[in-house]
Amino acid sequence: MQGNILIVDSVATNRIMLKVKLTSACYTVVQANSVASAVLMAEIHAPELVISAMSLDDGGAADLCNILRGNPLTEQAAILVLDSGGHPGQRIAALQSGAQDVLQKPVDDMLLLGRVRSLLRAHNADAEWQMRDDTSRALGFAEPEAGFGEQGHAVFVTETKGAAHGWAVQLRASLPQKITQTTADALMPAVQAGPAPDTIVLILPAKTLAARAMLRLIATLRAHTDTRHAGILVLQTKADSDVAANALDLGADDLMSAGFDAAELALRLKALLRRKRIGEQLRATVRSGLRAAVNDPLTGLYNRRYAMPYLARMAERACEGGSVFAVMIADLDHFKRINDHFGHASGDAVLVEVADRLRQCLRTSDMIARIGGEEFLIVTPSTTLVEAQTAALRVCNAVSDSPIPLPAPHHSTKVTISIGMALGDFKAGDPLDPDTIAQELLHRADKALYAAKGRGRNQVKLGRPAA
Repeated sequence: MQGNILIVDSVATNRIMLKVKLTSACYTVVQANSVASAVLMAEIHAPELVISAMSLDDGGAADLCNILRGNPLTEQAAILVLDSGGHPGQRIAALQSGAQDVLQKPVDDMLLLGRVRSLLRAHNADAEWQMRDDTSRALGFAEPEAGFGEQGHAVFVTETKGAAHGWAVQLRASLPQKITQTTADALMPAVQAGPAPDTIVLILPAKTLAARAMLRLIATLRAHTDTRHAGILVLQTKADSDVAANALDLGADDLMSAGFDAAELALRLKALLRRKRIGEQLRATVRSGLRAAVNDPLTGLYNRRYAMPYLARMAERACEGGSVFAVMIADLDHFKRINDHFGHASGDAVLVEVADRLRQCLRTSDMIARIGGEEFLIVTPSTTLVEAQTAALRVCNAVSDSPIPLPAPHHSTKVTISIGMALGDFKAGDPLDPDTIAQELLHRADKALYAAKGRGRNQVKLGRPAA
């Protein structure tokens, strides 16, 4: 099944007819005949979408929206309202209360199903990001809640220059956002010149062919890095169910099929901007969570959780393509003495400075990870033995050449590092197991590190394969 939908209507015939249409499209449908029963059914079945009549026996769609939005169990459900009366005040009230859309009955089946698909797609995308955000928060990686004080930028896109000037003037009174105008041909050059808009209103021409031509912009906007998360609203100057359904399936976030209404458009653009801001915050939280999961918080280098799978992937590539790579285990010499003599704050300062020096003296393609207290793993892809040895010596020199500054009251201390190295050199097609290769290389590098420590430290030793 594609999704769970709750139908709310006091008229049984309306519920049955709508259920038939939705179940034939493979949706799971439950029903309610009042606000009270709808709230109960929503709590039990957790629908992704609620489709409600505008008027119910014990209230209206706005009442239902307010209750669902105020309940943690149902606040995430998308809400679509079907209106048979056409009263503008009720329509605006429903949108203000949290409904995503209000469609005027009778609703064309193609438009209805297109709107259902659009709302479920948006709901599922939001739910996926929310789940990732919840995971990040559970792991302690969440960032603080951000406010949404930024004004926002909406751009009107028309067929001819200045065609929506009067609409923009009307809208500015009720929409505290920057509003600019452009034509369909000039939109993408304007986006590339930057800054990109937060919301985009495609004002479709009345002629069907011209309207469909403008809809092609949606695919372009969704593919462009700067606009793929922008809110896209399609405003029809002439109702056309086929064009409307096509716009939604192409990826438009919202649709106004009954023409321009300043109050309604302002509500929809505010909702799109808020959804975009929340999405940005969720993505930022997830990104910070991913960074925290694979990066060492002190040095910013990768951690063991990232380094071990990376090494296995390098080994797999070596087995498949015969590439050569080097594995180094580097360990600071006498690091315990630094902690004991200067304190742990100084020890941390040494680790941070060593990490910076490693970054500076190695290639950007080399992987550097902190895998222990003072132990680092370095993997250098596509390298020869001579190049790897040169890089390892460069690391030793970068660490030992100049003293490392320490926090007050201390000044600085001299630090050296020992490196054990192993070379992964395999012929393409060798029947070798990547995990076995990775562990073997680590073992050889570790033995070589002990040899470097035993022979005076501050040097590089190569681990040879067993005879």
